[in-house]
Amino acid sequence: MSEYSDNKLGQIQIADEVIAIIAGAAAAEVDGVIAVAGATVESIAGLFGKKNLAKGIKVFVEDGEASIEVEIAVKYGTKLRAAAEEVQTKVKNAVETMTGLLVNAVDINISAVVMEKAKKEEKEAE
Repeated sequence: MSEYSDNKLGQIQIADEVIAIIAGAAAAEVDGVIAVAGATVESIAGLFGKKNLAKGIKVFVEDGEASIEVEIAVKYGTKLRAAAEEVQTKVKNAVETMTGLLVNAVDINISAVVMEKAKKEEKEAE
C-alpha cells in the first residue's frame, strides 16, 4: 500500500489494488486489447465476461514510485508492439494523474491472441 505523509492533515493511503484497477481500466481502453488477463487464460468465456480489472496486474510501490506489470489478451491482427506501447502510455498517464505516484515502469506481457471467430462463437453460445 502506498502512503503519503507530506499532507498536513494526516496520511493518505492508496491500496495497490486501487492502482491495479486504474491500470486495468486504462489498458482496456486500447484498441485491440480484448481483456486484461490473468497469468493463464482458463477459457475464452473468461475473456468476455465481467472481470475484476485488477486481475492480471501486479503493482509494486516503493518510495512514491510505482512499477506495474500488465498481462493482456489482444485481438488477432492487432499490431502487438503498437498496442503494448499504447497500453504503457495510457497506464502510466492514468496512474500518475489519479494517484500522484511516479510510474517508473510499465511492463506488458501479451498472454493470448484471440481470433475473432472465437468471439462470435462465444456470443452465439450465450
